[in-house]
Amino acid sequence: MNRFEGHGSGEAKIRYLDADFQVISPGSHVRCAITGELIPLDELKYWSVARQEPYVDVRASVAADERAGILPTQK
Repeated sequence: MNRFEGHGSGEAKIRYLDADFQVISPGSHVRCAITGELIPLDELKYWSVARQEPYVDVRASVAADERAGILPTQK
């Protein structure tokens, strides 16, 4: 696991794996695919392996599944 290698202060490039992720290019954060919020790597807990995208929280993760047609849209 090379989660925090390097000392980049920009956006990291990540490969999202089952229960873990691998840093491809160093950085301090990634950007939520739904909200656009910055997520520090040490706070990254939600992502999609299939879509290779990070989410700031569980609500953003569910919204991504709804957008992808995996879950019915909540009202």
